[in-house]
Amino acid sequence: MSFSDFKVLTFDVVGTLIDFETGVLSAVRKIAGRAAAELSDDQIFASYKRGRDAHPERSSEVMFDVYRFLAGELKLPADDAACDAFQLAVLRWQPFSDSVEALKRLRTKFRLVAMTNADRVALSAYAHALGNPFHDTVCADETGVAKPNPEFFAYNKGRQSAFGYKQSDILHVAQSQHHDIGIARKLGYKVCWIERRQGMKGFGGTPEVATLTEPDFHFPTMKAFADAAVGALA
Repeated sequence: MSFSDFKVLTFDVVGTLIDFETGVLSAVRKIAGRAAAELSDDQIFASYKRGRDAHPERSSEVMFDVYRFLAGELKLPADDAACDAFQLAVLRWQPFSDSVEALKRLRTKFRLVAMTNADRVALSAYAHALGNPFHDTVCADETGVAKPNPEFFAYNKGRQSAFGYKQSDILHVAQSQHHDIGIARKLGYKVCWIERRQGMKGFGGTPEVATLTEPDFHFPTMKAFADAAVGALA
């Protein structure tokens, strides 16, 4: 298999291109101050994930409630001002240090498509932070479902077919084994795992999986992926 087999790269955004884990930890510790000083990363992530499960709706609206849930579990300040600060911080999550340059290089060789569980408001903020690299974008507002629901992938498959691209033209690129790699592989896509947590214990801010899905391509960073993909087509 070669990178020349693909015309389209579909990307998970939050976790793969946008460093949401740093964003969550930084916001909680800034907002809660000394009250959060003794909390581990894993404690914060565990409550964050439970809060997101309890409030799975549009990310530009419900992170206020996600923080209130998290703060209640962890005994942190949970007044409206604290919740609002977390909601605003979510819209300001920043790219990983290698994302912008990697996407810029990949755009010269492939059609780039965002596939994100974020809503349109949040995606607009993240795309801007990434330098607006995408030729097309698909988010939960359009699909009405979130990954790993197969309907999300079906929606994008139909959308890309309208532009003349087949499923076999697509390589799906993502960090989350739960939301992306496992289900995309089951649906017959070739997949590239960007293992952002390589060398770290646990699953951080993303849900755990019982068994890791073996990807077709595997890189620790977007830079390494871009080096390989663009280099192969040079």
